[in-house]
Amino acid sequence: MNKDWTLIIKPHEKMWHVDFKEIWRYRDLVSLFVRRNIIVQYKQTVLGPLWYIIQPILTVIMNMVVFGGIAKMSTDGIPQPLFYLAGNVCWFYFSDCLNQTSSTFTANQGMFGKVYFPRLVVPISTVLSNLLRFGIQLALFIAMYIYFFVIGAPMHPNAHILLLPVLVLMMAGLGLGFGILISSMTTKYRDLTILFTFIVQLWMYATPIVYPISMVPEGKLRTLIMLNPMSSIIEAFKYSVFGEGYFSWGALSYSFIFMSVLLILGIVIFNRVQRSFMDTV
Repeated sequence: MNKDWTLIIKPHEKMWHVDFKEIWRYRDLVSLFVRRNIIVQYKQTVLGPLWYIIQPILTVIMNMVVFGGIAKMSTDGIPQPLFYLAGNVCWFYFSDCLNQTSSTFTANQGMFGKVYFPRLVVPISTVLSNLLRFGIQLALFIAMYIYFFVIGAPMHPNAHILLLPVLVLMMAGLGLGFGILISSMTTKYRDLTILFTFIVQLWMYATPIVYPISMVPEGKLRTLIMLNPMSSIIEAFKYSVFGEGYFSWGALSYSFIFMSVLLILGIVIFNRVQRSFMDTV
């Protein structure tokens, strides 16, 4: 007898293929995963979502003591709390997306082995759920920014602040791209997780978060720092809100191209690994 199937699962014809229509059909599942990620993270905790605010405040205080007080690093005349918070808010969102999506296969192997749904739904929902933390921390930054602006701190916001949605998209894309790439690699080689965790920690200091790029002299070192795709993004954000720092359309274009290539590469390897990862894990 002929039957009308409500769902037909087909193999991907190309490694870089992403069925956005199928992901859109599972948008309810995406919303459920987003809700789960938010609730589970601080379930059975004393302070709950207040950690979203406590974490950046404690980090900024430590930055002020170590880099501003002991190391006497310049902040280009910007109040230290604002300068450090601007960099940390951006970095926290990127690193959270990267770290959480990098365990997509190993953390969800039980669920992946029992039911079918587009596997990219999980890392996408992680990136979306981290927007809540980013939004709360950005609101903290705005409140602090208004305070220093009112008391006359030398800050000059400009029209480049309209690029904020694009900068957030680029941070999400970089975090997602690196995350699914690492997740695909650590499925077979688990010890790479330790290596990548160490690399991410060092990566933070290779990004102008606690120091302005202006204090790095022109030369190979500065070029190397700007090859870091996160450098131009964080510098562009600081320039847009402070009017101080380094802004370059060329550097932002490089970061955007880097993000695009990384996403394509990550999706190719992700699609390849998801076909047989249950046999591996």
